[in-house]
Amino acid sequence: MRNKPLLICLLFFFCASAWPQATVSNYKVFLATVSSGTKNLLIIRKFEQYGKTNYLTVDLNTMDTQILRADKLITTTISWQKLYSDYANTPYIKALTYAKKQSFALQDAGIIHGWPVEKGINLTVDLCPSHKPLDRTIFTSLISEFGKIEKPVPIALSITGRFMLDHTNDMEWLNSLEAKGDIDITWINHTYNHYYEPKMPLTENFLLKPGTNIDFEVLQTEIALLERQLLPSVFFRFPGLVSDNSVSSNIINYGLIPIGSDAWLAKGQKANAGSIVLIHGNGNEPVGVNDFIKLLQSEKQKVLDKQWLLYDLKESISEEFKE
Repeated sequence: MRNKPLLICLLFFFCASAWPQATVSNYKVFLATVSSGTKNLLIIRKFEQYGKTNYLTVDLNTMDTQILRADKLITTTISWQKLYSDYANTPYIKALTYAKKQSFALQDAGIIHGWPVEKGINLTVDLCPSHKPLDRTIFTSLISEFGKIEKPVPIALSITGRFMLDHTNDMEWLNSLEAKGDIDITWINHTYNHYYEPKMPLTENFLLKPGTNIDFEVLQTEIALLERQLLPSVFFRFPGLVSDNSVSSNIINYGLIPIGSDAWLAKGQKANAGSIVLIHGNGNEPVGVNDFIKLLQSEKQKVLDKQWLLYDLKESISEEFKE
């Protein structure tokens, strides 16, 4: 094995050189419209990755996001004021405008209910920092109950940076489910650190903690997703569902739509048609998970008859704000 040292060096070189290629740099908020056929695309972020300048864009009608190469686009910078004026009738701007009006509540600011075309729910699973493993039962149960009716099964995951950092195996498992076409994930920004101190009042807790770096909490979470080849959405969930008008306005100025919940199952709230259901999948809320499994079982026949569905959060919210 005379070539073993050379082999080790080559492996180190390729591993070391592959990681920086995925690294995101110069990540910042950037507003510009894009000429793209019949689509109304808005650039909300600009960054460097793989040696290229890229944009994170959102479709103003469908709220779908995508990454586009900067050198392939014709762009026009725009201010928020002009954006709200020129695109006032698009679902994305309507949703942001609605969220602004709901920003004064201490808890559950933002959108808490989707568009109930048929009986069903919008499922959101919060992945807050935790030393416990991902509760995989949620996902296997969803696939088992809905897989033959809706495939991939739509699910929105409120992700924190620290969960991604500490749960590599769980993240890979989720990615494998999506790669197989079992689930379709919408990644909701849930901040990077998700600060929480049980002894502190809500007015000084979570994102309301004095001195919190909102820029880091928001943008670093998006960077962490992109560096894992995952696509950020335009949705945001406040840790603990706690905020104030100042923080809510700040989040909206990032181009993010706050998503609350009218059915936090662990708190005894019931799911109705169009509800945005909240459960925690980080192993810390077995009551909520058990309640959700019971809900699935109770609606099993309706699921099979396509009378009880899971909605895609993007579609549900965009439909809510269409004319």
